[in-house]
Amino acid sequence: METQTIHIGNLILNQLKADGRSVVWLATKVNRHPSALCRQLRNAHIHTDLLLRISIALDIDFFAYYSNYLSENKTNKNIMQKLP
Repeated sequence: METQTIHIGNLILNQLKADGRSVVWLATKVNRHPSALCRQLRNAHIHTDLLLRISIALDIDFFAYYSNYLSENKTNKNIMQKLP
């Protein structure tokens, strides 16, 4: 898995859709204004504090996407060259 393919905002939006929940619902859970959260979810990268809050609200470890990438590539000494 390339880091360029980890669009964490899309993964969160897809999970919301699968759960039948809205961005407004999530915004309430993570104490954000819905329009601000919507903008943040359009980004491929999200601040870790917000990602933690979202992971707790949705009961999903979104950090695992990055941990899996590291595990898959830990023997690759050129891992930094793969990063955007």
